[in-house]
Amino acid sequence: MAYEGMLAETVLINGHNGDQIDAYLARPLGPGPHGSVVLIHHMPGWDEASKEMARKLAYNGFVTISPNLHFREGKATPQENSNSIREAGGMPDVRTMDDVEAAMKYLRSLPYANGKVGLIGFCSGGRQTYLGACTLSGVDAAVDCWGGGVTQGQDQLTPAMPRWPIEFTEGLNCPLLGLFGDEDTRPSPQDVAETEAELKRLGKDYEFHMYPNAGHGFFAVDRPSYRQEAAVDAWGKVLSFYNKHLIAGAGAAREAVTAGD
Repeated sequence: MAYEGMLAETVLINGHNGDQIDAYLARPLGPGPHGSVVLIHHMPGWDEASKEMARKLAYNGFVTISPNLHFREGKATPQENSNSIREAGGMPDVRTMDDVEAAMKYLRSLPYANGKVGLIGFCSGGRQTYLGACTLSGVDAAVDCWGGGVTQGQDQLTPAMPRWPIEFTEGLNCPLLGLFGDEDTRPSPQDVAETEAELKRLGKDYEFHMYPNAGHGFFAVDRPSYRQEAAVDAWGKVLSFYNKHLIAGAGAAREAVTAGD
């Protein structure tokens, strides 16, 4: 269901070690209760494109929050913060998972949310989505958009990111949707095949889609990487996936969360 009205604003949440971090919240102005999503931004940072996608999800009925995972790097531009993070070996996985878990908790506290929470991430955020889906409790559905570094591929481990997310696949307890381009190099089609083989071996609930003539970031309307046909189809799959897993049975999910508080 599409909502013409929405509210979008910056809120504060308490993340890793109690750090107060800013997050972009977009919600439909409807009676609800609504399914909700944590949007994990890409390596270029907490930028305009990430906030636009949060509003797109809100327009389609999902309360969406995107925490600024780079805020500790200061108030430079998203690209400058991204460069400093790359030089430091990436965002620490422990810190990122705590921030994502805090965003999930915030969503479940909202009176207009139904208690079901999904994850979606792009680029490095896709890797973090995969890791979160495998290691955090209470994830109801996850969407990995071209997440590089789930398997080793051409990457190397760092102190900040000491293990490959694929190593945690046995802990995946929610449906997973993966969207990839066959011209991408991180992840390459071979990387995706390796991840899929592990999901299949462990009998996990997943669906992967590999788009021809598409590379990294094919959702990005402001970049040459944009592929209109693939992006439209993939967004349709995201919304259908969330409608299936974040709406059905929502009342029971909210009662369970309330009982556990």
